[in-house]
Amino acid sequence: MADNEMLDYEVIKAAVAGEKWAIEQAVEHFKDYIDEQATVEKKQPDGTIRKEIDEDLRQHLVLKLLEAIPQFPLQEPDTKSE
Repeated sequence: MADNEMLDYEVIKAAVAGEKWAIEQAVEHFKDYIDEQATVEKKQPDGTIRKEIDEDLRQHLVLKLLEAIPQFPLQEPDTKSE
């Protein structure tokens, strides 16, 4: 999530509707965050700590995102001008 940029409403709407391209954009948008959450510390035989991405955990988080996308509550953006 570069600079806390939000996904475009149309991308979110398309992802909720099941559009493959939009779902891929949503997963890509959250890639860095997912990788960060899936990073674990592993103690090495020499006693040092190494950080690495737990691939199983990363895949689990991506799956949870994919399961959550269709349930995302949509509200039309407020386009009224005063």
